[in-house]
Amino acid sequence: MAPLKLGMVGGGKGAFIGGVHRMAARLDGRFDLVAGAFSSDSARAHASAAELGIEADRSYADFNEMAKAEAARPDGIDAVSIVTPNHLHGPIAEAFLTHDISVICDKPMTATLAQAERLKAAAEASSGHFFLTHNYTGYPMIRQARQMVAEGALGELRIVEANYLQDWLSDAPAEDNKQAKWRADPAQSGGGAIGDIGTHAYNLACFVTGMRAASLSATLSSHVSGRLVDDDARITLQFDAGARGHIWASQVAIGNENNLTLAVYGSKGSLRWAQENPNVLWFSETGKASQMITRGGGAANHAAASATRIPAGHPEGYLEAFATLYREAADVIKSSSTTDTTIGIQDGLDGVRFVDACQRSSRDGASVIDIK
Repeated sequence: MAPLKLGMVGGGKGAFIGGVHRMAARLDGRFDLVAGAFSSDSARAHASAAELGIEADRSYADFNEMAKAEAARPDGIDAVSIVTPNHLHGPIAEAFLTHDISVICDKPMTATLAQAERLKAAAEASSGHFFLTHNYTGYPMIRQARQMVAEGALGELRIVEANYLQDWLSDAPAEDNKQAKWRADPAQSGGGAIGDIGTHAYNLACFVTGMRAASLSATLSSHVSGRLVDDDARITLQFDAGARGHIWASQVAIGNENNLTLAVYGSKGSLRWAQENPNVLWFSETGKASQMITRGGGAANHAAASATRIPAGHPEGYLEAFATLYREAADVIKSSSTTDTTIGIQDGLDGVRFVDACQRSSRDGASVIDIK
C-alpha cells in the first residue's frame, strides 16, 4: 500500500523530538513527510522545510494556514504530527481535526484540563483520528506484560510501582537550552516533572494493568532555586480495581538518565521491567525461581512478537517503540478500525486529569483527590 502523506507542526532546527518522530514515521514505510510548519518563526520554518526536502509550496509559517491549505489540496496530508511545546497541542490538533485530518500528537495531550476537554469534543466531532505518542507502550516487553496481565498470569493485582527518574534538570540549565527553557515555563508546559515524565509513568501503569486511578494523593516539589514548575513528584494511587500504586517522577535524581521502571505485583506473581534494559522482562511466581523473558526468546508471546522487528539478541528500543505507534496509527487511518493498543483521545484526557489532580492535591497539602 502507498505510504500515507504526513505533515508536521513544530520540530524544526534545534528541536529534539521532531527528529525522533520523523525517524519513527518512516521506519516501517507507512508515512512520507510532505508538508510542515516547522517553526513559528517564518524564516526558520522555511529553512527547516528546505533542509528536510519539503517542496516550497508545502512549507508553511502558520499551522492554521497549513490545515486549511492541505485540506483543500487533492493530494493533501492524511495526518499531521504535532511536536510543539504542550500549550500549543490543543489549538493545533483542533485546527486539523476541524478539517478531518488525523492527528498524531506528542504527550501530554495538552497543558491544561480545559484544553484537553475542548480537544476531546473536537476529536469526537471529526472524522479524523487522534493518537497520542506515549512511546513506551510500543516496547515488545511492555506488550508482553500487558498480555500476561490480561491472561491472569499475576492473579488479582495488588500493587503497581512506576518510577521515572532523570537528573538533567538537577541544576539550572543554560540559557540557550531550548528543551529545558519551555519545560520550565508553566504557561507552556502546564507542569514540570509531573507533566513531562510523570504522565509516562502513569500511562504505562494503566496500559499494562488495564486499570485507572480512582483517587490519588500527591506531593510536588521544586528543588532548584527560582524554578516555577515541579522537578520531583511523589504520588500514591488507589486504582479502580482495588490495587494500590505509587509513582515517583523526578528530574533531579542525580545518577539517573532515563530510568523508567515498572513493577506489577499480584496474588500469584509479579512482573518487573526497566526501560534502560527494555528487551528483558522478569516474571516471578510464588515458590518458583524468577524467569527472565527476553524479547526474542521462546517465552515471548504474540503481543511481544507483533511489536518485534529484528532477531533475538539485537537491541531494539526507543525509536522502534515510537515506530510501532506510527505503524498502528497508519493501520487505523487506512482501515478506520480501532485497536486496543493505540493511545487515543480518552487516554490523553485521563493523563491530563491525572496531572491536574496531582497539582490540586499538592497545593492542598497532599489531600486525597477523587479522579474517577
